[in-house]
Amino acid sequence: MEEQLLVSAAEKIPGGGGDGESLVLCEVKKQVCLAGPLIVGYLLQNVVQMISVMFVGHLGELALSSASVATSFAAVTGFSLLFGMACSLDTLCGQAFGAGQHHMVGVYNQRAMVVLGLASVPVAALWTYTGEILLLFGQDPEIAAGAGSYIRWMIPTLFVYGPLQCYVRFLQTQSLVVPVMLSSGVAALSHVLVCWVLVYKLRMGSKGAAVANAVSFLTNLSILALYVRLSPSCRTTWTGFSRQAFHGLLGFLKLAVPSALMVCMEWGSFELLVLLSGLLPNPKLEAAVLSICLNTNAFAFMVPLGLGGAISTRVSNELGAGRPQAARLAARVVMMLALAVGASEGLLMLLVRNVWGYAYSNEQEVAAYIARMMPILAVSILFDGLQGVLSGVVRGCGQQKMGACVNLAAYYLVGIPVALFAAFVCHLGGMGLWFGILCGLVVQMLLLLAISFCATNWEKEAMRAKDRVFTSSLPGDMANVDYSTGQVHPVYLCGRISKIEVLGTGCYSTFTLNKIYRETMENFVRVL
Repeated sequence: MEEQLLVSAAEKIPGGGGDGESLVLCEVKKQVCLAGPLIVGYLLQNVVQMISVMFVGHLGELALSSASVATSFAAVTGFSLLFGMACSLDTLCGQAFGAGQHHMVGVYNQRAMVVLGLASVPVAALWTYTGEILLLFGQDPEIAAGAGSYIRWMIPTLFVYGPLQCYVRFLQTQSLVVPVMLSSGVAALSHVLVCWVLVYKLRMGSKGAAVANAVSFLTNLSILALYVRLSPSCRTTWTGFSRQAFHGLLGFLKLAVPSALMVCMEWGSFELLVLLSGLLPNPKLEAAVLSICLNTNAFAFMVPLGLGGAISTRVSNELGAGRPQAARLAARVVMMLALAVGASEGLLMLLVRNVWGYAYSNEQEVAAYIARMMPILAVSILFDGLQGVLSGVVRGCGQQKMGACVNLAAYYLVGIPVALFAAFVCHLGGMGLWFGILCGLVVQMLLLLAISFCATNWEKEAMRAKDRVFTSSLPGDMANVDYSTGQVHPVYLCGRISKIEVLGTGCYSTFTLNKIYRETMENFVRVL
């Protein structure tokens, strides 16, 4: 009976008095308003490191090569890890906000900053030995030494990047995305001046460009922190630092680790393409073409990435509020948007295929190779966009473990083996490598599609979301409820040990958990 009431309540979507078309249009507006500022914000955050590399490029070929290698190494070994772990807040903060447990949004944010800060320590130690690691993998000694020096000066950036991503998710899950865009804009604009001062005026060279990343990210973080502290919009979600942030760290890691694996396996597979291109005949040409394709794909992915952030917010908010039908509608709408965006971007790539290469190189050979790559790149942009928004649906539901398994299978059991076979056995070169990644993207998209629309029981996901928020918001003593047996473990209360029996056994809906909470509180009063 209780579960039927929950499902019945979940069917009531706000604004549900209209027809289906009006609901879809309303959902489209919500997602576009969320995704627009996020897309601009992500683009501006990526521009920061691009500007640093551009400044280094004017210092010489060796400095540029070293900075490029260091940036790729940092992305795979550090930034992808922190970005992925922060993505767990898409689930936790989003569902807590939707459920009305606003204070838990701030607690989750603080907890994430603690965990990401601790995770940054071993990464910083790894970065200290980057030069030696690159030498072990056969990198040119001069480039390895330069990359090692550059990345050591990027270590402060690592400790700023984690909290920055946490604040972005903290605001995003409350649909406060305009401050994210504006702060990223200020940081990107000031970054040009910071780079100029450090690289040329203070004559720090490439080291100055690396330090400039930390300065600009810190500027971004400071603006967001001030907004959260002073804005009335965050009054209920940020109530100051809490000792609760240091509780439940292992529980947070159970969601953060799979979330990080999702991102790391995806980013790593694309970076692996550049390494494999060095083993092909004419490696300079192959590496240059694949780098251009990666940059183009990354630029095109900013739109699906923003849509993915928007849909993770919409799904997590609706599930936390107990509205599974609204969450399912949001997932369907974002697929239509992603399909339209991917098709448009792919068509644009085909239209400019004969001139796009000249934007990166004056070499006719490079431009001609890019033109041949464009059809397969256009298709990969479409599927990459679809998997990007489906990954957002997975994060909104809290199914990161499933997502990590999908990425492992798609890229490392299908994509990379096919890339190796096509490039080195079929002698297709760089086109073969990219074809392998395309196969991985197709498999990833199909598996995520099956999970999101065939295997997901949205009503159960709404119950899980409510239960997750409920158990997290319990006081420390109350958190010892064993929901599989309906028994509260011995707790210490006002100097007395009391074993309290509560409701029976079975699968608990949100109503049952609320009943457990009420009855346990009544028993606490009796003990007193």
